[in-house]
Parts: sequence; C-alpha cells; structure tokens
Amino acid sequence: MMEKLRALDLHYADVEARLSAPETYEDPALVARLNKEQRELEPVVMAYRAYQRRRQDLEDAEALMGDPDMKELAQEEYQQAREELARLEEEIKVLLLPRDPNDDKNVIVEIRAGVGGEEAALFAHSLFRMYSMYADARRWRVEVDSVNETELGGVKEICFTIEGDGAWSRLKFESGVHRVQRVPETESGGRIHTSTATVAVLPEVDHLTQVRSHRRRVSTLFWI
Repeated sequence: MMEKLRALDLHYADVEARLSAPETYEDPALVARLNKEQRELEPVVMAYRAYQRRRQDLEDAEALMGDPDMKELAQEEYQQAREELARLEEEIKVLLLPRDPNDDKNVIVEIRAGVGGEEAALFAHSLFRMYSMYADARRWRVEVDSVNETELGGVKEICFTIEGDGAWSRLKFESGVHRVQRVPETESGGRIHTSTATVAVLPEVDHLTQVRSHRRRVSTLFWI
C-alpha cells in the first residue's frame, strides 16, 4: 500500500508542477483535466502526508523514551501518534477504494415530513436549512425545484438540486428516515415530541445537468 501511496504523492506533485507552469494555460482542456485530477488525488495524498508526519512523530517519541527527563512526555506523544496513525490508516484504506462513477455528479434531494404533524414539517424545514448551509459552506449551488409549505413555516415536502463538485460523494448516504426528539415550538406544555422526516438523495442524470446549464445561459442572455 505504501508503494502505491508514494507513487500517488509523486504524481500529485507532478500535477501541481504542471499547473504552475505558464505554458499549461495555453491549453484550457489540459488545465481542466489537471484540475480534476488534482481534486481527485488531493484527499488521499493529504492523508498520506499526514500519516508520514505522524510516523516521524512516533519515531521521535520512541527515541526520547531513553531520556529519563523526557520519558513521560515521550510516552504520551508516542501513544497519541499510534492512535492517529491507526485512524489515518483506516481513512487511507477507504480513500483507496474504487470511486463511485457518480461521485462528482450533482444531486437531487427530496425531503418529506413524516410522523409528527406540524412539528415534523418544521423538522423537514430544518433539514433543508442544514443541507443548504452545508452546501453554502462548500460553495455549492442550491436550487429549489418544488416546495409545499405549511402556515407555520414548515414544509410538507421539498425537492431541490445541489450542484457542485463531489456533491453525490458527500451526500449519497443521507437517504433514509431522520428522527428528532425535542420540545417543539408548537408545544405549550413542555412535552418532548418525536418527529420524523424522510430524505431521498439521487444523482442528477446528465441530460438534466445540461438542461439546467442551458436554462441559466438563456436567463443570462435575457437579462443582458
């Protein structure tokens, strides 16, 4: 595994060097390909470099254990480094698994209020806000396709698209029933209610992506 990681690290450095070369930008297609390759390699390369740093920390701590004055501190650092190395090793194993071909696609998300009446609708709205804020933090675009709102500001159902690199890879495991237990805004007696909402996440098919892109271009031209 380490040989493969070293090779990926060298290749990543080569991609970085090519992207920093002025002549590369004479070929837009090459720039796009290199940028995509860099984004795909970056998670595993950063994890590998962190692993190498912690392994060096482990060796340094082990060397200091022979010093009576440093032994206690070295043992603590040694244990921390071992735990971090184990965590990073598992992370790297996951990152080296074959990629889902849909990982870079946009996603269509549908949230429906479940058990809990109005409180479930408010919970569904909170989930929408959570995904919207997460998307905003990653500089993804959110576009609401349809929504059925309630009088108190909840949503019975909402369907929206999240557009951005890696959206499917980050959100594909969100599908399922989500549950919350809390004192709802609609409760005057202070009782805890359990509410649910269902979340469905699907990768956007290519022709829908093209339609959205065309629609935005037409809109831009119209306003110009």
